[in-house]
Amino acid sequence: MNEKKRLAKAKMVPVPSKAIIPERDIDKAPILECSHLGIDFGGLRAVDDFNLTIGRTEIAGLIGPNGAGKTTVFNLLTKVYQPTRGTILLDGMDTAGKTTAQINHMGIARTFQNIRLFSNMTVMENILVGLHKEMTYNALTGILRLPAFFRSERIARERAIELLSIFGMEDTADAVAGSLPYGAQRRLEILRALATNPSLLLLDEPAAGMNPSETAELMENIVKIRDTFNIAVLLIEHDMNLVMGICEGIVVLNFGQVIAKGTAEEIQSNPTVIEAYLGKQQ
Repeated sequence: MNEKKRLAKAKMVPVPSKAIIPERDIDKAPILECSHLGIDFGGLRAVDDFNLTIGRTEIAGLIGPNGAGKTTVFNLLTKVYQPTRGTILLDGMDTAGKTTAQINHMGIARTFQNIRLFSNMTVMENILVGLHKEMTYNALTGILRLPAFFRSERIARERAIELLSIFGMEDTADAVAGSLPYGAQRRLEILRALATNPSLLLLDEPAAGMNPSETAELMENIVKIRDTFNIAVLLIEHDMNLVMGICEGIVVLNFGQVIAKGTAEEIQSNPTVIEAYLGKQQ
């Protein structure tokens, strides 16, 4: 399979909410719907009237200048912050009042701008943390080391190796996470998020600190993740080659407000977006 076919993006089509989603998702309800979402910090409106719809297998991008409010949106989606106003529907279910842990159980997993691994634990142990939902034994079973404990541990470890194989990292299973090269730590954080079995994966600047060859490999791997797990991906990224290369729908934020939505081609030629990034031409 050649690279163009592997990274091919779906045609975007309108849905009744006036959003656009990939054509392949048109017969399925969106995985995420944000309506008039906003948050205030004192007198500051950090995000205001944010609307977003993501198809079930869409790779979507959230871009904008530094300080535009992109990570704040991720924090709203994962309930690090509770919205001041607006609605978030995940797979048709209202997430109002949910905690971060509950949101993860509902199907959202994320990575962070600054890597947040358990750096003194092994690669395997980091993945096992993400697989906590698959650990079915109770405390007594674990204390007494009953057969159910060993069976559950074995299954979890096998699953961890499967996940590590996505990035060819099986040989690093026993390495201390903090000793890995920067790019490998980025990949491990993505795998730990995938271990929670999400339906929507949020990636906050996944290519930060990567060289061009690592970024090209990351692009292929994001598409591979979408296709392998049949999930949606929403990413924040400043590398426009990555965004324009794999994102199907793109939302542009500036000063906490959406200034443009559309396909990569539409966003690249949008004068409002160009002005936000480059300033107003005299």
